[in-house]
Amino acid sequence: MKETCHGTFREDVLHKKGLVLVDFWAPWCAPCRMITPVLEEVAFDFSGKLDVLKLNVDESPELAKFYKIQSIPALILFKDGIPQEGAIGLRDRSYFEGLMEKYSE
Repeated sequence: MKETCHGTFREDVLHKKGLVLVDFWAPWCAPCRMITPVLEEVAFDFSGKLDVLKLNVDESPELAKFYKIQSIPALILFKDGIPQEGAIGLRDRSYFEGLMEKYSE
């Protein structure tokens, strides 16, 4: 899993073809740390079909504000640079499998 930030978000997410899942998180957030192993597994299992990126909201508050992130962890799935769907809080693997089924070509 890769980190993105304000400086690389455009290239990493907005100009990227295909599916990109962005995890808006912070190091002090316990649920954010709890979802990380699930996201790492999803990134590995769907490698080549889905990019999973982490964005630290404390380091990129402008992006968090732009995407109206008020609670973390928050997840937004982008397809070809366009936000498709989002979720707040912990999610299990089946949630991500459902996203892949819904948005994969």
